[in-house]
Formats: sequence, structure tokens, C-alpha cells
Amino acid sequence: MEWGCGAPVKFANLQKGETVVDLGSGGGIDVFLSANKVTKVGRVIGIDMTDEMLGRARRNAEQGGYTNVDFRKGDIEKRIPVDDDSADVVISNCVLNLTMDKVNAFKEIHRILKHSGRMVISDLVTDAEIAPIHADLEKWCSCIDGALTKEHYIESIRQAGFQNVEVLSEQLYTEDHNQLDGKRKKISSIVIKAIK
Repeated sequence: MEWGCGAPVKFANLQKGETVVDLGSGGGIDVFLSANKVTKVGRVIGIDMTDEMLGRARRNAEQGGYTNVDFRKGDIEKRIPVDDDSADVVISNCVLNLTMDKVNAFKEIHRILKHSGRMVISDLVTDAEIAPIHADLEKWCSCIDGALTKEHYIESIRQAGFQNVEVLSEQLYTEDHNQLDGKRKKISSIVIKAIK
């Protein structure tokens, strides 16, 4: 099951001619929405780690006649397959929580952004973190058990070198019953912007 938790394109203020990178691009919906905004003089690169999703996205691009998009295979917490200082904007929709090393993933985003480039991502945060050893694998893959608290999430972004970290939107996403202590943890969907 695919989980989305926000609309980063809505908040990214994409401009004609910009280069956009979408992390965890899946079937390509945010790539295509971005491509329409940057127009044919801009460029959008979708990054996904599964051949199945890359194949689907490439078929969707061909069927939709998108000539300004490119889909690449990559692991975002190891190395994003994009040149240093080459992207104006990086977007992501509920994907960073799937990474184990979030600081390194944010460092990779920082690396590929141009000076003063911006990151606009939607993701899930929680009021009580769960250690990965206790996480439910199915929920981890749907972003829930990978969630950090908002404070730790923002701190991970700052540790990667970003400035002006700003929460643009926040709303309750769901409540999850924690089998370990019987308490319910609140999970919120947030959209965060940060500048290189």
C-alpha cells in the first residue's frame, strides 16, 4: 500500500525553468505535477529504488507525452544519482521516514541543491518515537513506525546543514496504538521547507 501524507508541490512555488528532484517518486504523480509547473524549459528528475515503480513511471511519462522528465534508480540515504549543486528544488512525499539514517539522507539533499536552493517535503512526525527494533515492519514501510518527533526531525535537517527550517503545514494524520506500552501516539502530517 502506498501512503502519501501531503502535497509538497502545492507548497514548493515551482517556477518556469527550474530543475526539480522528487525523492521516492513512485509512479510519478508529483514529477508530472512539477513538470507542468516548470514547463518544457525546466526539468524534473524522479528518484526511486524499485525497478517496478521506475518502470511504471516511465510508462506513465511516455503515455502522458512528458519530455522534460527523467527517472533514475537510487538509494537516497546512500547517494542520490544527481550532480552536486544542480537542483533548484527537492521535493518528497512521505519518503524520508523510510530511511534509517535521516541525517545522511538530508545531507544528500543538501549536496544536490544549488546555493539558496530549497527543500520542500511532506512527511510524518509523531509525539513519541519507537525504536526500530520494536517497529512493525508493515507500518515502517508505510512511514508510521519510521516517524521521528517533530523536534528530532527538524534537528536532523539542521544537522545536514540547512538554514531557515520552517514548518509550512501541520495536521493530525492518525493515532496509532502502541502495543509496547498501551498508549496511543499521535502522528501528524507536516510540510517542511528548508534552504541550503
